[in-house]
Amino acid sequence: MLVIIGYVVVILSVFGGFMLAGGHLAALFQPIELLMIGGAAIGSFVVGNNAKSIKATLAALPSLFKGSRYSKALYMELMTLLFEILSKVRKEGLMSIEGDIENPGESPIFSKYPGVLVDHHIVEFMSDYLRLMVSGNMDAFQIENLMDNEIETHHAEGEVPAHCIAKLGDALPALGIVACVMGVVHTMESVGLPPAELGILIARALVGTFLGILLAYGFIGPLASLLEQKLHESTKMYQCVKVTLLASLNGYAPALAVEFGRKVLFSTERPSFSELEEHIKASKSK
Repeated sequence: MLVIIGYVVVILSVFGGFMLAGGHLAALFQPIELLMIGGAAIGSFVVGNNAKSIKATLAALPSLFKGSRYSKALYMELMTLLFEILSKVRKEGLMSIEGDIENPGESPIFSKYPGVLVDHHIVEFMSDYLRLMVSGNMDAFQIENLMDNEIETHHAEGEVPAHCIAKLGDALPALGIVACVMGVVHTMESVGLPPAELGILIARALVGTFLGILLAYGFIGPLASLLEQKLHESTKMYQCVKVTLLASLNGYAPALAVEFGRKVLFSTERPSFSELEEHIKASKSK
């Protein structure tokens, strides 16, 4: 929603200002310039990226027009789930959660937290490391190193769409200049025309530069920044799980282990100690 609002503000500011200055919007409607810039942009995007990167970028685009799902409520749900699992481990032993982590979708514990369960990546991450804890063959340092490597891989994969979009945005001003130069060439080969007609041709050529810069900095470039922000938000979920499980491995009680996880969250979504405590108590009573 915010993306749409931002685009509307850009359009109204640029084109509205042009009209207030006495310009005519019809002069900016140049389909041929758009065809050259858009076609060249798509072609360069295909040339500069492999099939995996293109697929990842196209898959990431719809998420840009949705609000963030990483809210305080989701984090409290995640930490309450972790608390319940770790409490079961503390009371009944590690083997007691084997059925839960082998099939989270049918687990009575995981099923209580649909907001977390719908994210199969974070559920898989959690289940994999709980499984390693059940095996008992790895110490906390080994698991932490493995977690760091997996989170780094997740982050690297998530950066691909952002980098692809950023590179595309960087190319648009130059492609706009290409379209402008093509228009100037057409103008120069038409020097026999009356000055009024030559002026129209020059104006059309300059629209190419204008469109390239506007598309780059008003539309495409901001999307790359938004993708990076969404990536940082998604990574925070993994870090919360990591810190909580490592605290448990180091012997801390479930309540303290969850507090470790709470501390790594961004302040804008981090619940207070009392909020999380009340949420865990309410979950116990269900």
